Amino acid sequence: AILAAGRAAPSGGDNRTTHLIVVQQPAALAQLRDLVEREFAKMDVDEHTYKSIRNSVAASKRGGYEFFFRAPTLVVAANRKGYGNALADSACVLENMMLAATALGVGSCWINQLHWLDENAAVRAALCALGLEENETVTGGLALGYPKAADAFRPAEKDGNPVTFVR
Repeated sequence: AILAAGRAAPSGGDNRTTHLIVVQQPAALAQLRDLVEREFAKMDVDEHTYKSIRNSVAASKRGGYEFFFRAPTLVVAANRKGYGNALADSACVLENMMLAATALGVGSCWINQLHWLDENAAVRAALCALGLEENETVTGGLALGYPKAADAFRPAEKDGNPVTFVR
């Protein structure tokens, strides 16, 4: 049902080119976890680096970085290189999947680390071995699993995303 919700998402021009790679094999998950930690640990960052990338690099340098939070399922979203709606289309797919997961009591978390490392040769090689095509770019990801926290689905009070009405 979760994958079906993603595959039913809208896309620009109804192109429907988001490719989902669903990784559940423990050895493949461990390989990606270790590889991502190793590649982030090699990176240098400064105050101008996006905060979440800085956090990923710092966690990787400390060791034990679990970029998909030990979830049993990692979904990698990819789309055609050079396609103008690649990120938007993939975002619709992943958001639909997150909504379906919540409705089914499955926890989800948006994962961008593989997108940030899309041009890293070692990461690309590992993802190509799992089904990523050479003409595709990683556009996002999703960790799926059952949350341990009892209040995991409690709506959070959030600020931001301003709204302007023109009436």
